[in-house]
Amino acid sequence: MDAFSGSVDTSRFAAVRNHTEYLASALSAEDQCIQSMPDASPVKWHRAHTTWFFEQFVLVPHLPEYRIFDADFQFLFNSYYETIGDRQPRPQRGLITRPSCDHVTAYRAHVDAAMGRLIGQQRNNLAHLIELGLQHEQQHQELLLTDITHAFAQNKLLPAAVPHFARPAPMRGEARFVAFDGGLVEIGHPGAGFHFDNETPRHRVHLEPYRLANRLVRNRDWLDFMTDGGYRTATLWMSDGWAEAQEQRWCAPLHWRKRDGVWFEFGPEGLRRLDPEAPVAHISWYEADAFARWAWARLPTEAEWEAASGDARLSEMTDTVWQWTASAYAPYPGFRPVPGAIGEYNGKFMINQMVLRGSSVATPPGHARPSYRNFYHPDKRWQFSGLRLAQDC
Repeated sequence: MDAFSGSVDTSRFAAVRNHTEYLASALSAEDQCIQSMPDASPVKWHRAHTTWFFEQFVLVPHLPEYRIFDADFQFLFNSYYETIGDRQPRPQRGLITRPSCDHVTAYRAHVDAAMGRLIGQQRNNLAHLIELGLQHEQQHQELLLTDITHAFAQNKLLPAAVPHFARPAPMRGEARFVAFDGGLVEIGHPGAGFHFDNETPRHRVHLEPYRLANRLVRNRDWLDFMTDGGYRTATLWMSDGWAEAQEQRWCAPLHWRKRDGVWFEFGPEGLRRLDPEAPVAHISWYEADAFARWAWARLPTEAEWEAASGDARLSEMTDTVWQWTASAYAPYPGFRPVPGAIGEYNGKFMINQMVLRGSSVATPPGHARPSYRNFYHPDKRWQFSGLRLAQDC
């Protein structure tokens, strides 16, 4: 991320910050306090934490005249930065009923005004840090949307978090496999433009010949998997996944609902009838892996996915669902975290998680790129996560 050599102007800064407020605009103060599970965070916390990031890492060390808005916020809205100090435990963020949403709004305005002054000074040596803060906020915009969707899914009224949420029209037609020669390929960010530290160093990987499905797995495919006993056949599953599926009584993707024999799907726009042609979403790695085995296929590695990402024969590589891969989230050869607290951003999570590639309908426009590495534990389902099949040649 320190290779970013561009600049950040006030219009871009304002656009990213305003999009967070847009996502929260249909939500009441009560909505913004709810935390439906330990993995999720309240909307109000997302709004404050992204603001704290700019205050803590940009304004305090680089704008001498800046005055901290509220010293207690360092404890309340620190996420996981051990080098910064103690913090509110993640599973208890929903207990932060104070400060109020109005006070968080005032906090955002206070920090935004100071950031405007700092950006106006044209200090290009800070451009990479400010851009990191904006990219960080875009990550939280996606989390905000998926977290509130999960929360509203627990409400019997099934309200809409974003009533006019837009989804791309699903691609029609039958899926087919596209062949790739493999060989020695380079993956990782090439160096120009912003990237997170986990996308580098760029390095070479040898791939055996392989095939990728030209599109994502559909809801109708998943219905076939369910009908054929996919959730009841232990031999399709990894042991840990089978145990999780039995304990949690998984029988369909997370936000599916069956009413009078008809399947519906809940999302940010509320409850809608399940579209059989839409890509399946809200599945765990365990489910994706089991489906691939049922389909006599497998999940692609992240190197296979990235090496093929620019091929015009493939569709739905971005902006639909994050795509589970067969790759464990680990450092690339030669990876070193950057010094200081910012080095905690990605590196310390490179264990016990799986990589997803692409982006989803909840990802802010312009945030994804071919080298982007998303990552979650294999049991997580609340993100817009789906799959693309792969096969050996």
